[in-house]
Amino acid sequence: MRELWKIFKKGIISENPILVLALSLCPALAVTTTVQNALTMGLSVTFVLAANNTVVSLTRKWVNPKVRVPIYITSIATIVTVVELLLKAYAPALYSNLGIYLQLIVVFAIILARAEVFASKNKIIPSFVDGFGMGIGFTVAMVLIGTIREILGNGTFFGMQVLGDWYHPALIIILPPGAFILIGYLVGISKIINEKQDKKLKLQGEAK
Repeated sequence: MRELWKIFKKGIISENPILVLALSLCPALAVTTTVQNALTMGLSVTFVLAANNTVVSLTRKWVNPKVRVPIYITSIATIVTVVELLLKAYAPALYSNLGIYLQLIVVFAIILARAEVFASKNKIIPSFVDGFGMGIGFTVAMVLIGTIREILGNGTFFGMQVLGDWYHPALIIILPPGAFILIGYLVGISKIINEKQDKKLKLQGEAK
């Protein structure tokens, strides 16, 4: 159980897809103008990551290494299609807001990377936990970016006004350049926190 917790936790903190590994930055720049869009994209990617890792782990012994990448892409595309159909049926407004970026989940680097690096070499449960943890880490980063951008750029949170008429929205935050600058700061803060955590763990190890 402890080992599974370590696998899950690394996706949120030490190997966060956006704030540490700097993977799949396209949606972080494009769809985080509102928290709702960011959360929907994050949960969609989490589902795809966990499901695809499970499929890859389940079939890893029968897949010829020479054709593994096309098979991984086919698996990802199938799962993304399921997500698209569900959103289109039950949340058409969100489906419309996410637009082409929902379809681009198929080529998100983090999904293929986890299939190649982890799921293809591990059993089903650890692979599922790895995908789920990476997805939650992706979602946390997306929601964090979306929250800052929506509040500073629109003065709202989940569409509800949180800042009064006195506030003049910083429109640069809503635009991709503002998002890029914000992500840069968040990556820097994340790096500082991880370095401090590593030093703390090192000191504890030396003390023992």
